[in-house]
Amino acid sequence: MSATTTADRATATQLPAAAASPPPAWRRKRSLREGLVAAMFLVVPMAVFTTFVFVPLVRTIWLSIHQTDMFGRPRELVWFSQYATLFSDPALRKVLMTTALFALATVIPSILIGLGLALALQAKVSSIGVFRTLMATPFAFSAAAAAVLFDIFYSPSVGVLNGMLARLELPQIGWLTDPSWALLSLAAVIVWRDIAYAMLVLSAGLGSVPNEVTEAAQMDGASSWRTLRSVVLPLLTPSIFFLVVVSTISSLQTFGEINILTQGGPDSSTTTLVYSLYQSAFAFGASNYGMASVKAVVLLLLVMLITVIQFRVLQKRVFYS
Repeated sequence: MSATTTADRATATQLPAAAASPPPAWRRKRSLREGLVAAMFLVVPMAVFTTFVFVPLVRTIWLSIHQTDMFGRPRELVWFSQYATLFSDPALRKVLMTTALFALATVIPSILIGLGLALALQAKVSSIGVFRTLMATPFAFSAAAAAVLFDIFYSPSVGVLNGMLARLELPQIGWLTDPSWALLSLAAVIVWRDIAYAMLVLSAGLGSVPNEVTEAAQMDGASSWRTLRSVVLPLLTPSIFFLVVVSTISSLQTFGEINILTQGGPDSSTTTLVYSLYQSAFAFGASNYGMASVKAVVLLLLVMLITVIQFRVLQKRVFYS
């Protein structure tokens, strides 16, 4: 009995010592080698992010609190006086309103039309793949190519749209020269371009919806509309939420189409915050890089604020299966 107790005590004494012993040398070398490999893989991405994201961001914030010369070099430290000048400018309210209207006119229609096309292209008919390819074609167009194409459509003299109105004996429309039409005409270009992307994302979401779920709903007597509204759309909310966030950010950063088609006109009716930034720094010989940097910082904060609001409000309604 005594011998057994002594052996148990010896074993209990040895266990903590074994557990506290350092790992073998080969394990330490393996951990060190894995850490070095991970660091090597991180070097290139961190170098890219530092060069093209972090350094320009810090530089922009630094310029925003300085007055600059015509070459963009800091000249005088003014702290936040340029921010005060921007927010006291009466034109800022119009620019922000134009930016908000442009975002609403591009994000909502592109997602709704993309959803309709994605649902229509789920039909099991022959040659449906050809239609899917054709519908996805606008996604391959660059901003410049899409803008040039629609510039031909909107041309007041030889444009297709005014030609159709003339055949119907309807009055001509200044699609890009009338302030009441210019923003909507510009938004139509973005919607046409973004529909394909929305359709591809939502088609992938529809492909992940289990057939058993929709079949069970139909067996329970649910109509096609009820199945879509109560079963399919809730399962698509992750894809829709992703599109809302990404499309909003993309819309707020739209520049190429505005620069090619309207240059912010007519009467500043298409001057968004991004294009206003460009006007302060480069357009018409301007070189106020300090104010342009202020607008860039405001745009960054606006994008971050809208994204946070979208996550706080919309993510609660997302159904993750």
